[in-house]
Amino acid sequence: MNELNSTTNTLRIGPVGNSVSLFLLISYLLCIGFGLIAPEQISMHEAWAPLLPGFEWLTWSGFLIGLIESYLYGWYFAIVFVPLYRWFAKVR
Repeated sequence: MNELNSTTNTLRIGPVGNSVSLFLLISYLLCIGFGLIAPEQISMHEAWAPLLPGFEWLTWSGFLIGLIESYLYGWYFAIVFVPLYRWFAKVR
């Protein structure tokens, strides 16, 4: 039991937030890169548009908004996930 509690106590919002945010940021950049080299029929920018308000394909402002929002989504995930994980780990 002590091992479980020490594991849940080490799950912190900061590292999870940065990790997930960078994962989403890298995924966003890979999708943008893929969209630039792939034919229009199979590009990913149409999938990003509903998820990222203000995102516009092939504009600097849309690109920067996508970067910022991708990073912030990672922090949103961490802020919600880590407390829920800790709570469910304690309940068990």
